[in-house]
Amino acid sequence: MPEQQVPKEKIGLWTSTSLVVGNMIASAIFLMPALLAKYGSISLVGWALSSAAGIVLAKVFSKLSRLMPLADGGPYAYPKAAFGDAIGFLMAWGYWISVWASNAAIAVLLVGALSTFFPVLANPGLAILAGLSAIWLLTWVNTLGIRASGKVQLVTTILKLVPLVLVGVGGLFFIHAENFLPLNVTHQSNFAAIAATGAITFFSFLGVECATIPAGNVENPEKTIPLATMLGTIITTAVYILVSFTVMGMIPAAKLAASNAPVADAAFMIGGNVARYMVSAGVVVAAFGGLNGWILIQGQMPSAIAKDNLFPAIFKKENKKGVPAMGIVIGSVLVSVLMLMNFTKGLADEYQLLILLSTLTSVVPYLFCAAALVVISAKKIPKEKRKWVQTILLASVSFAFSLWAIAGAGQDTVYWGFLLLMAGVPFYVWVSLTKKGGKGAG
Repeated sequence: MPEQQVPKEKIGLWTSTSLVVGNMIASAIFLMPALLAKYGSISLVGWALSSAAGIVLAKVFSKLSRLMPLADGGPYAYPKAAFGDAIGFLMAWGYWISVWASNAAIAVLLVGALSTFFPVLANPGLAILAGLSAIWLLTWVNTLGIRASGKVQLVTTILKLVPLVLVGVGGLFFIHAENFLPLNVTHQSNFAAIAATGAITFFSFLGVECATIPAGNVENPEKTIPLATMLGTIITTAVYILVSFTVMGMIPAAKLAASNAPVADAAFMIGGNVARYMVSAGVVVAAFGGLNGWILIQGQMPSAIAKDNLFPAIFKKENKKGVPAMGIVIGSVLVSVLMLMNFTKGLADEYQLLILLSTLTSVVPYLFCAAALVVISAKKIPKEKRKWVQTILLASVSFAFSLWAIAGAGQDTVYWGFLLLMAGVPFYVWVSLTKKGGKGAG
């Protein structure tokens, strides 16, 4: 008996854009100026370099979404279409692990941000309860339909942008030029410092692909997804550079490098405690919104794989709202376990390694998507209409940036990341055999 098709809810341009912006701008931006201050204002050049990489990646995903507008699963669907099931599966496997591991990290950051307003969360038991409550509240929201989670995403994205823009613009009047000197405060060469800060900031653009993942739930996807991807990336880039430039100009490098809340410190200089608490609230909203957006992706990615019978069938089962609810719930169980690990003594180092690995496994699909652009263009675009120079140049630059980011993750991370990807091979063998046997992967 054929499966009953559930009518899909659709999201429009601004919700899709908020998915890109909201998932890229998590709470890390509120700490980034302090991290970059250790290198000096030359880190702004690194920002410019990684921003160029982010925009190039956005262009790649925009072009791919035009070529395959209804392809659910973006970073999985494009490599699969270009290189077959095996490569597609490995990209999805790594990306899926990356998503729920990252969600655990965001949940921990959310609890830390909430502790500013509720010091009682210094108690590990209450901190765990708060983190689990946030995870399962947003899991429930995401099972109500993509419009419900989309509304939460849109509202939280706007709310997180407000304090950042206020500090970024208002702080321009408090900048002191001498705070930008010396340009390079490290013992490294200028080139090495730029390369290091470029690699660090590049990872702030993870999420550029998010509008492509729920393609089947997007209105007019052939136009909405490319526009949302580019618009979201441009907005994010502008906010990143504006905030970093302003905060670095307001606070001396030595003091900034030692700050635990650089954007909040800058806000205090502008408007006192009221402004500081506004930014602290922005951190909470940023983490909450980021967790919401990635929980949405947490269900959409395995659903796309399961529809191709490369993942257990339970992941594609949809509720009355057309949401892969069981996939979301299973992912949230894994998120909850990893978050609990962070509060268990002796496992913190392993947890940090897992987060680093999850970042790597989300960049590897970018590399394959760049290569897939050339292959899919050859398949989809008639010869007389192909612009090979533009396509190959775009794909080559994106490929190079992705390879550079992978190398910047360090030898140990690349080693363990490769093992993590290869760990999916036995699972792929199993689903392939059941698929060929006509049983599906369920």
